[in-house]
Amino acid sequence: MSAQTQFSGGFRNAPLDAAHAFRAAMTVMSRPGEIRELTGAVPPEPLSVAAGTLLLTLCDPETGIYLACEIDTAEVRQWLAFHTGAPFVTAAEADFAVGRWGALVPLDAYRIGTPEYPDRSATLIVECDALAQSGAVLRGPGIRDSARLSLPDIPVMQANAALYPLGCDFFLTGGTQVAALPRSTQIIAEG
Repeated sequence: MSAQTQFSGGFRNAPLDAAHAFRAAMTVMSRPGEIRELTGAVPPEPLSVAAGTLLLTLCDPETGIYLACEIDTAEVRQWLAFHTGAPFVTAAEADFAVGRWGALVPLDAYRIGTPEYPDRSATLIVECDALAQSGAVLRGPGIRDSARLSLPDIPVMQANAALYPLGCDFFLTGGTQVAALPRSTQIIAEG
């Protein structure tokens, strides 16, 4: 990786770009099934724009990142280290894990919180080919009646939701799009 690439690709106007990205991330987390555009960063491949923007927004030197399989490249590590200072950790220690679904499972590799501290769980950023408001039916907090979202593995995500208030939270990213699935969301199989 050239020095130009390692140091480039971050936010052009960090305070403003991070604020816009944080708002988009919190909006999709509070409204499961909604898909938003998320841009601002230009990460090295194979990290998507949305996933890279999320990581630059949510990670810092106190936030452990686990990079799964093909996402774990020297270029991605150097880029994240320069722009966030976040340490790279194992799946069991991760605050955030990023990768394709097949590389992130099984979910029991991650922290799910404790009854006293349910917030001490991992958030997984799942890289997808595309996001669509179709597939699984979602119900719960932040959803008026129901919503739909394409999910990579409905049974595994249903089992995670059954652990509530414990469990992992998910951001789903594809290109410049982001959606979220908090653990509080009930997932009904496709109908």
